[in-house]
Amino acid sequence: MTELRVVDVAEDQLDDVFEVRTRSFGPGGDKEEWKESARTFIADGRYLGVQDGDTVVAAARIWPFEQWWSGRRVGNGGVAGVVVAPEYRGRGVGSLLMRAVLQRCVDKGCPLTSLYPATTVLYRHLGYEFAGSKHEYTFQAADLRTLGGGGTAVRKAGPGDADLFIELASKVNEQRRTNGPLIWPRREVESWLKDDNNFAYVAEDGFVVYRWSDGNLAVEELVAGSEETTRALWATVGSGSSIAKTVSACVPPFDPIHFLAEHEATRQAHQTRWMLRLVDAPAALAARGFANSAVLEADLRIDDPDVPANTGDWHLSVHDGSAELTPSEPVDGAVRLGPRGLAALYAGTPFATLRGTGLASGGVPELDAALDAAFGGQPAYMLDDF
Repeated sequence: MTELRVVDVAEDQLDDVFEVRTRSFGPGGDKEEWKESARTFIADGRYLGVQDGDTVVAAARIWPFEQWWSGRRVGNGGVAGVVVAPEYRGRGVGSLLMRAVLQRCVDKGCPLTSLYPATTVLYRHLGYEFAGSKHEYTFQAADLRTLGGGGTAVRKAGPGDADLFIELASKVNEQRRTNGPLIWPRREVESWLKDDNNFAYVAEDGFVVYRWSDGNLAVEELVAGSEETTRALWATVGSGSSIAKTVSACVPPFDPIHFLAEHEATRQAHQTRWMLRLVDAPAALAARGFANSAVLEADLRIDDPDVPANTGDWHLSVHDGSAELTPSEPVDGAVRLGPRGLAALYAGTPFATLRGTGLASGGVPELDAALDAAFGGQPAYMLDDF
């Protein structure tokens, strides 16, 4: 093995990356379609690889997402397609690649990074921690059909509605002070609306995208700003009940549909957990929303070996719905956090859990309650895989 080095993946290396991908994940998907998607990441400097000599032996791509945190947009580098050739596993190749990914997220101005882990060991060693889940529920199609909509107007949507969809989702997530859902790039939203396998409908304050799936229906996304629109959009999906018996959907456990549907969703809901990391702690905290009533003054000591800019003594101030993290002098009794504890705190994990797992120490009991009040509240969730 020659000296390993991190590189930006080039277009003429995509065949090598696809071959590593196949050996890592198994065969699947059209190669040319995969290449077409990969080129968009290459063009934007968001596809990194590890080379041994002239051969690419590992790779990862970074999605240019934003993510909702208490109703505010925060830049998030979504890490996907992390592959390492089998013969190079266990040699530190994955860690080498991911440290470069963390730096590239910083370079691209994304204070957060998130991923769905194939294994938690590598990512925890690099400072990621669980932040929330994606929940998939299954409802009876006939049940949804009866929800009605009080005469709410619903029309068929198309690619020209991409900006409208993003605008409507933004309004709802801001109003609900949402934690977790992603804001996809416009080109991706437009591609969903161009896909003949997707069915999209829009109302004055919401929209739905759904498709057929193994003889039943699956909701890709449903956003509604009112009860009437919620009923109308779910009823539109449920109108296929003469053919489809069930409708699957990724929604949070507290979504309005759980309170409107006559029958409970199938109890065997599928949960997939995702992980979060802060790569620019001051920027991540400044961008995040907080409850207007939250007031907090706390001294922190952060130790982040893989992102040295996060390491140091800080003062955290939260008031009027915003936060500021500023450098400070060392303080006895400061709350001590590593990157995993910081990520979990950011996502609203109870501080008692962080203490109980060794992810936080120091501080005083009265401060724990204040931290919970500032960061707690609505649980974080995602609606999408990536």
